[in-house]
Amino acid sequence: MRFAPIIACAVLLSGCNFKAVPDPTLSARDTAFMALVPDAEFDPHFARYQVTDPTKERPGTIVIETMERQLYLVLPDGKAMRYGVTVGDEAYGWKGTATVDRKAEWPAWNPPAEMVKRWPHVHPMQGGPGNPLGARALYLSDKGRDTLYRIHGTNEPEKIGQAASSGCIRMRNIDVVDLFNRVPVGATVIVR
Repeated sequence: MRFAPIIACAVLLSGCNFKAVPDPTLSARDTAFMALVPDAEFDPHFARYQVTDPTKERPGTIVIETMERQLYLVLPDGKAMRYGVTVGDEAYGWKGTATVDRKAEWPAWNPPAEMVKRWPHVHPMQGGPGNPLGARALYLSDKGRDTLYRIHGTNEPEKIGQAASSGCIRMRNIDVVDLFNRVPVGATVIVR
């Protein structure tokens, strides 16, 4: 009878549809820069997992469920990669469909004029560990027009799972590298 709890746990876990995924391979620059970003504890609910696809979208589509604070990359065979994200504050949130127009590693940041107006202390900066865009950025467009929204890394990993950005979708740097490696320019992004 002392094995009953172990067997019960094994049965419960066998029904889970979460599969841990190894970290992507990093360049020497990635490793050096990421070591300079403070680690943060985060809820395992927002960790990177392969899951059963809840979106029913076509493989290759990125679906961001803002209320769940989750980003899904739809894979073949009814699977998806799920990543925890930070979404826009309600006042700055954006929803709609876009296309990944370009991708960049350790991108420079050029805050839009309306952001500088709200927060005069922000200024353009080169890519690196202190840059708010983090390790990678996917730039979103709508019919070829820049939406000014990005899916990007962050130097504030403690905010993953919150509504705390100015509209962009933030990911842990290791997760945005993983997504960046999986997604081509031209991919569809649906923000709900």
